Amino acid sequence: MTGTTYSGDFDAAWLPPAAFRAVGSRRTLIRAGEGLWTDTVHRELTDACVRFGGRVVRDGGEDAELVLEAADAPDDESFTLERRDGVTTVTASGGRGLLYGLFHVVRLGEDAFAGERAREEHRPAYATRMLDHWDNVAVHPVMGQVERGYAGGSLFWADGRARGDLDRVRAYGRLLAACGINALAVNNVNVHATEARLLTDRIGDVAAIADVLRPYGIRTHLSVTFAAPTVLGGLPTADPLDEAVRDWWAEATRRVYEEIGDFGGYVVKADSEGQPGPFAYGRSHADGANMLAAALEPYGGTVHWRAFVYDHHQDWRDRTTDRARAAYDHFTPLDGAFAPNAVLQVKHGPMDFQVREPVSPLIGAMPDTRLAVELQVTQEYTGQQRHVCWLGPMWSEVLRFRPDGEVSTGRLADGLVAVSNAGDDPFWTGHPLAQANLYTFGRLAWDPAADPRAVLDEWIALTHPGAPERLAEGLHAVLDGSWTTYEKYTAPLGVGFMVQPGHHYGPSVDGYEYSPWGTYHFADRDGVGVDRSTATGTGYTGQYAPPWAEVYEFPDTCPEELLLFFHHVPYGHVLAGGKTVIQHIYDTHFEGVEEAEEARRVWAGLADLVEPARHARVAERFEEQLRSAREWRDQINSYFLRKSGVPDERGRTIH
Repeated sequence: MTGTTYSGDFDAAWLPPAAFRAVGSRRTLIRAGEGLWTDTVHRELTDACVRFGGRVVRDGGEDAELVLEAADAPDDESFTLERRDGVTTVTASGGRGLLYGLFHVVRLGEDAFAGERAREEHRPAYATRMLDHWDNVAVHPVMGQVERGYAGGSLFWADGRARGDLDRVRAYGRLLAACGINALAVNNVNVHATEARLLTDRIGDVAAIADVLRPYGIRTHLSVTFAAPTVLGGLPTADPLDEAVRDWWAEATRRVYEEIGDFGGYVVKADSEGQPGPFAYGRSHADGANMLAAALEPYGGTVHWRAFVYDHHQDWRDRTTDRARAAYDHFTPLDGAFAPNAVLQVKHGPMDFQVREPVSPLIGAMPDTRLAVELQVTQEYTGQQRHVCWLGPMWSEVLRFRPDGEVSTGRLADGLVAVSNAGDDPFWTGHPLAQANLYTFGRLAWDPAADPRAVLDEWIALTHPGAPERLAEGLHAVLDGSWTTYEKYTAPLGVGFMVQPGHHYGPSVDGYEYSPWGTYHFADRDGVGVDRSTATGTGYTGQYAPPWAEVYEFPDTCPEELLLFFHHVPYGHVLAGGKTVIQHIYDTHFEGVEEAEEARRVWAGLADLVEPARHARVAERFEEQLRSAREWRDQINSYFLRKSGVPDERGRTIH
């Protein structure tokens, strides 16, 4: 759905008015100095109290049931919570912390005001918890208004210009603050001609968006083209070591900060998939990133330099070239060469946000470089928000993975970044249940060790305040296993892709098999999978530190869910449970469809508990999910039956 009609109060998400009932019915004292975020807290509480009969004051308040107090450290986001003698107290070092403390109390609901609560300290794991919007100012002829966007149009841009009414952006900032996100890039990393001008003569549009997001603690970032000095400045070169180029960036950045004093910095995709970069001048990625870092450094800004760099003109007949190796090969020689305010932004897997990938070996391999781990909330390869696919369990696995066997990915990262899945759709994310992915990302960015199922409980309680147990259980039944269900009926055992080229929706087993993109499964009459071992394959397994290099090297020790990512094996290869690979493919694709059918049945049974428009939207999406799941099942199973010549041992119909 791409329309832009939506309710004026934008409450079709996890902050409907009823979510504030507990705080809005209490007597609250705010004990803090004047400031932007304190004012936001006061406004939120005042609105809630008007609705639910409570009272909020900024002095006195001896009979207060909720006390929020803050000192004068505005950038500190931490807070403490305790309850003694019938009073719940949030104490923060500054206004940002007070804002997050308020939303924490909202999450707790009545539990925040029950019994005694020992003092708890809440502090975000990362200073940067960021969303990248792949939004185009001007509609792209292929990718549209939002590249890989499945939730209508852009929140920020329409008809080649900034939206005049930014109320929905303000509501979006509020939703993001409530789950802990504090940074946002407003335009596509693939910077086209119109978007490039946001850096210069259209910076006022970005400033207007920043003004709306700022009260919710969100710093605005901008994706820029590395070629800006030539595209916008008329210079003959964009060489990062050229003094005129460095001066141009310094002056352009100075003007940005004149407009946006708390501007967060730049996001850059360079020398990747046709985007310009320092390679054209014989320079390194560190040279390019450091030039921009130098321009940003006087103002406290950061450059996020994406590590998504690989050969996209690969010869499919060449089995020595491996796209999975690329980021590690490009960047590990540069460890220690990046400026302190340059952050290398690394996709969580080595390929491209597949339903199952190993954690990128680059994470943990650059101890002297700041890294941000990049996730994809928009469901490019996981159903495009037409399929329910809650990704919290996947992300939790990634963040808990220990690349060196000791320290988790979550602790190695300096920040967490994700591609947003929100747009101007009435339900924000196209599929109403895809809101759970956006909320879960924010909460895991605050605490990567959090239990994703507990986070899902939060989302359910906020989105459906006072939800009966049957609704909560039904939502868990639909969402908890949805990632593995999607995996079952799509690409098996970590092989990845097998999607329609271009738009990436629906099955096409050989869609990219003979393409230059380097996304191959190498299925033949004898077997399937990519040999990435050091002994006989591309050597990719050798990029991992012990113990993972040894684990991934051999089919018998490789985790089965990644078997075909790391190894080319015969169809008769026997898995730990006794099934052959070919039978596993058949069985899981039938099981995946059956599980999707069951999820649809459960959702249908919740019609009396869910707002009708929301229930109807999800029901409509389930019909498409089932159609697509059956298509995946039939095409994958038919392909491998014909390729292998091995029948299904259970005698089911394979078309």
